[in-house]
Amino acid sequence: MSRRLEIPKMYKLFIGGKFTRTESERYIQIRSYKENTHICNVSRASKKDLRNAVKSARETLTLWSSKTAYERAQILYRLAEMLEGRKKQFAEEISLLTGLIENKALSEVTRSIDRIIYYAGFADKWVHLAGTVNPVQNGYFNFSIPEPTGVVGIILPDEPSLLAGVTRICPVIASGNTCVVLTSEKYPLPMLSFSEVISTSDVPGGTVNILTGLKSELIPHLAGHMDINSIDYSDNNLSYKKNIQELCAINVKRFILSSSDDWNDDQKHENLKNITDFTEVKTVWHTMGM
Repeated sequence: MSRRLEIPKMYKLFIGGKFTRTESERYIQIRSYKENTHICNVSRASKKDLRNAVKSARETLTLWSSKTAYERAQILYRLAEMLEGRKKQFAEEISLLTGLIENKALSEVTRSIDRIIYYAGFADKWVHLAGTVNPVQNGYFNFSIPEPTGVVGIILPDEPSLLAGVTRICPVIASGNTCVVLTSEKYPLPMLSFSEVISTSDVPGGTVNILTGLKSELIPHLAGHMDINSIDYSDNNLSYKKNIQELCAINVKRFILSSSDDWNDDQKHENLKNITDFTEVKTVWHTMGM
């Protein structure tokens, strides 16, 4: 009897809450760290795929930002619950791809779950800390209220493939923004599996859109897109930094440089600033009743 050939899984792009094939039909082979064996294929996104992801994020922005802070907190908590149920699978994938021993891979997954829980708990509290009532002349109230900046483009580092993604996505969506995420080019599988967790949780489709492919091809289109309001760059490779900043200047996008040597540092990655980086402050005057 002839030896049966296994069918490698083809991971699609995650756009608008759906798993869609790239319009170019291109793909990238993903291989294991130790044996260098073929594990699966992932879609190689094109410029058109990126435009579709931005359009989806923009269309979902009103729905997501209009939800109460309590609702967003509950949805993030549900996301952590779903990831908790697949903890072992994620640890095995990280270990297979990166060569991390299983205990360290499991520690990364656990840390990712805890980080989601942190932002779930902070989602309905941060506005009280970031907003103010300003002292003005008698007869008026003056309030400064933080609001989401809009659609955020997130460029992730190659490692850690899961923890970095969770760390950068959570503050963006906790504050009411939607996002388009470029995953790790070297180890995209954990974030693609995370997109499956997102799709089966209560996160509205289009809130988080995840693309895989070549950063050299996609970054110029993401940074130069006129309907993106902010770019979060956390890749340790800073060779793209100047080009991104120049493209951001075209429509005055906010540029956040969040590269980190230690993604396990809770003080650096669990704080108010990580949320307010993606907000704008609106000040409102109101007359007092006599």
